[in-house]
Amino acid sequence: MHTFKTLLFIVAGFFLVSCNNKPAQDVSATEEHLTESEAADEDDHADISGEIELENGQKWVVNEEMKPFIIKGEELVNTYVADKGSDYAQLAKNLVLENGKLIKSCTMQGKSHEELHKWLNPHLLLVEDLEDAQNPDEANEVVQKLIASFKLYHQYFN
Repeated sequence: MHTFKTLLFIVAGFFLVSCNNKPAQDVSATEEHLTESEAADEDDHADISGEIELENGQKWVVNEEMKPFIIKGEELVNTYVADKGSDYAQLAKNLVLENGKLIKSCTMQGKSHEELHKWLNPHLLLVEDLEDAQNPDEANEVVQKLIASFKLYHQYFN
């Protein structure tokens, strides 16, 4: 499972490379298919960490084409909780699909892009944790963290 998680993280990182107005890359790409510049770009995204900052006390603006996928992901989690869902594996699959669409739609650049990735990178890892959950209790812990992740998103982004 660890190898799958590592591969998934590499593929997610590869998608993150597409954010700088580059055409979307093929999901099936693996680490050995990355060019040197793509690997450097992936490393740049991996280095984006730390606490999210506001823009002079204001929330960052997220591109309109990206928002529907964030909203849909949040709706999926909220519906799962409201319906007392038990199929956390399906929830994880649905979130992976929405996150893939979100990443493909990314055209943001600059500081707002960097700040969004400070939220998105840990959020993607939470979805991976949900995929790896071994039981409902473990899954519910991750779901609570996903709820907190979406609250964090709303705290810093419009």
